[in-house]
Amino acid sequence: MPGAGLPEILLLSSVALVAGTLDAIGGGGGLLTVPALLWAGLPPHAALATNKGQSVFGSFAALVRFARGGLVDPARAKVTFPLGLAGSLAGAALVLAVPASALRPAVIALLAFAALFVGLRGAPPPRLEDAPPRRGALAIAGAIALAVGAYDGFFGPGTGTFLIVGFVALLGDGLAHASAGAKVVNFASNLAAVALFAAKGTVVWRLALPMAACQLAGGWLGAHLAIRRGDALVRRVVVAVAVAAAAKLAWDMG
Repeated sequence: MPGAGLPEILLLSSVALVAGTLDAIGGGGGLLTVPALLWAGLPPHAALATNKGQSVFGSFAALVRFARGGLVDPARAKVTFPLGLAGSLAGAALVLAVPASALRPAVIALLAFAALFVGLRGAPPPRLEDAPPRRGALAIAGAIALAVGAYDGFFGPGTGTFLIVGFVALLGDGLAHASAGAKVVNFASNLAAVALFAAKGTVVWRLALPMAACQLAGGWLGAHLAIRRGDALVRRVVVAVAVAAAAKLAWDMG
């Protein structure tokens, strides 16, 4: 890997700040950080590993801010966090068995659907604080966490968007609450990936750590904006991320 000097590190850190903010609101931070790491001269496997090494800090900061804002359901998190972790580990193991390129057409179609679903969906009806949870909600949330966590460990693009859409479509969450729930699973899947990559020595910590500091700030800021601006902001970001991710994957296939 070519040596990255201070200008490159400063640029990567600036990208991480923007990516952490974006990712906390509607996912998609990797659309910025992975290309930036490749630009810095890292080979693909090291870029993916280093991306996880820094993005886990952003998802952690966003999760803490969402929790402090009261948007994280503790009972649900006790189910979705371990299942997201397990799913990510299983997905990483599957990488050796199935070529990731086989997923691209399906993921493009799903991202297009996600953009349409979120963009055209009206505001959900208000939910009373003392309303009973939807029947089977924890089982549904756990299934979403396991499936999307596995996808994140295996392939990754659009993970946050798929989590948000899953929580909205299947559990009736508002977009801001869904974004908070997505961070629980996203932090778990990032943590599993970092553990695997770090054990193999593929994370370039000299780049990951300064980017991580900016991810912390960006994750906190993005979650703060999602709490303050609510569903309208999350909707715009999710639609933009879904369209951008689908376009990038389609371009890569060309």
